[in-house]
Amino acid sequence: MGVLALPGFVDVHVHFRDPGTPAAETTATGLAAAARGGFAAVVTMPNTSPACDSAAVIRRQLEARAALGDGAPLLFPSACITKGRLGGEVADLEALAEAGAAFFTDDGSYVCDDAVMEEAMRRAAALGLVVSQHALDPRLVAGGVVRDCPLARRLGLKVIPAEAEAAAIRRDISLCRETGCRLHVQHISTADGVALVRAAQREGLSVTAEATPHHLVFACDELEADDANYKMAPPLGNREDRAELRKAVKDGVLMFATDHAPHTAEAKAGGFAKAANGIIGLETAAAATYAVMVEGEGMAVDAWARAWHDLPLSLLPRALAEQVTAQSRFEVGSPRPVDVAGFASRSRNCPWNGMEFSLRPLTR
Repeated sequence: MGVLALPGFVDVHVHFRDPGTPAAETTATGLAAAARGGFAAVVTMPNTSPACDSAAVIRRQLEARAALGDGAPLLFPSACITKGRLGGEVADLEALAEAGAAFFTDDGSYVCDDAVMEEAMRRAAALGLVVSQHALDPRLVAGGVVRDCPLARRLGLKVIPAEAEAAAIRRDISLCRETGCRLHVQHISTADGVALVRAAQREGLSVTAEATPHHLVFACDELEADDANYKMAPPLGNREDRAELRKAVKDGVLMFATDHAPHTAEAKAGGFAKAANGIIGLETAAAATYAVMVEGEGMAVDAWARAWHDLPLSLLPRALAEQVTAQSRFEVGSPRPVDVAGFASRSRNCPWNGMEFSLRPLTR
């Protein structure tokens, strides 16, 4: 029981659908959700419409944040690796960096072309910025929607092999080694992926990775219903994957990030076979990770806080990282149920509803 006053939590992986799909989320509602969750700053992903491959789109996001005043969490836009997130031609990384890009990513899409990715990593290295990759090779995903599990077999769903993640990470680590570029692996989900990141870090390569609350809490072999609130990309791993993710977080190999992915009810309809990937998580992430890692796995509170502050800040340019000065404050008390009806986010695609957590963010 008591209050935790900690360095400001930073979520390096959020989707605000702004511009593009304001019915799912806007900058205002996304930052309100971040504040409700106890976050001091967020990094937005570039899979907007239009994609964030120009200085103009970066400026639009920054202006939307500025309009909210000093009380809102900070917003740092990431920018595309390739023009239009199409994987064919490297974007103007130099102009994007000058405009204030936090790092480069085509999140939601994997850059398959080795030559394109190598060029991007060499140019990013020269700029001193991170390349952050959505590690799922679409050639191996091949239309899959879930990892192999009893539910997938019962419903006849096409599965995504673990190798789709491992192959992507393996290629990118090789390019990291060749180019000297800092590499960040997004929302890692497999034991094999964790092993590759561990080996790269032992080698001394500048490789980091993140784990989401949902990959740390849920497992595909525990799924019982055709509920798209458990459909995301990468898909949930099995119990063995989950155990390795938790161990890697506790060891300091992985940081936390939400992959907050709001969708309208229509987009999430149709079960695993038809629904869009992703769930919201900003308003529950601190509570869920505290429950699973501190209360469940015995992780020290200061180490848990570093995975939400120090490690995420290490991805950002110094000028941005130094802007994060606000604290994140939480109350630990009797467990309370999650009620998505009261969320600040515009979306409700969430598996956390009704779950009870003892940590509650104290908003500024």
